[in-house]
Amino acid sequence: MSDQTKEIKRIGVLTSGGDAPGMNAAVRAVVRDAVSQGIECIGIRRGWSGLISSDFVRLDSSSVSHIINRGGTILYTARSKEFMDEAGREKAIGTCKLLGLDGIVAIGGDGTFRGALALSRQIAEQGHKLDVIGIPATIDNDIGCSYYSIGFDTACNTAIECIDKLRDTMQSHERCSVVEVMGRHAGYLALYVGTAVGATAVLIPERPVDFERDVVEKIRRARLAGTTHYMVVVAEGAGSAFEIADRIHEEIGIDPRVTVPGHIQRGGSPSARDRETASRMGYMAVQTLLAHKGNRIIAVQGGRLTDLDMEEALTMTKTFDMSLYTVLEALTNGGARLV
Repeated sequence: MSDQTKEIKRIGVLTSGGDAPGMNAAVRAVVRDAVSQGIECIGIRRGWSGLISSDFVRLDSSSVSHIINRGGTILYTARSKEFMDEAGREKAIGTCKLLGLDGIVAIGGDGTFRGALALSRQIAEQGHKLDVIGIPATIDNDIGCSYYSIGFDTACNTAIECIDKLRDTMQSHERCSVVEVMGRHAGYLALYVGTAVGATAVLIPERPVDFERDVVEKIRRARLAGTTHYMVVVAEGAGSAFEIADRIHEEIGIDPRVTVPGHIQRGGSPSARDRETASRMGYMAVQTLLAHKGNRIIAVQGGRLTDLDMEEALTMTKTFDMSLYTVLEALTNGGARLV
């Protein structure tokens, strides 16, 4: 039987990069569906680093019971500089051969997928075949090939809950609050959250910041509309919340309070959307392996799940949809009293 059509007997599953709520649900789906198909499943702990150091555990249906509601990842996660080098990947290949892996499902972001593709290519150069499947999971929702990534919805809900509580005290003291949410290179989280909480202003990396236009004038308009408390949401990639607060104080004279939820946004029980999406992606990853389609990424395209060639998918870029920003502008800058 050729490598192209050989039976899939044993696969590995790992989580890599930043953790995201819903990763456990994806692991559970991969394991449960693999077991139902008679495939043995090996959990690789601590991402690609664990593949180098042979840090693994055998998983079965009972191993993944009661984890669908848990945040984080039972397999742990890490970033591995060693895996970026050919010598490091050679150690990982040794583990793959030792375990007899026919495929690996890698749950994470772009870096995770690039590592998977490099590993598959290096093994192929040695005359062997290892099918790799990627599942997008990052709270930033910035994976170019997929409209949605596991963890985004939960992170948004966590930030929204935090801001709603902040609003209560800001209203009581008639103050301005500047909240810095995650998003070093992407403003999806900040814009979604800002719109959902009715923020006075939202700053994102995709839109060059004009401080007078984007912050000062919006606070002035809100005050003229009768509002005495203001909420400014900023993605970490658009500037420091502390610096923005200082500038607000200098230019308007009000005294803002800064809140940085930080890694709280990564934690917590995953939302229904993240659990459901992760479950379907995990199932589809195993089905893709069974179809002998290797080096694929499970992605959301046009409102449905599909599998994309990994090499092509990694060249895709996601155009930031500014229509939501237009909605935000109309609702916060139109002269009506802000919520």
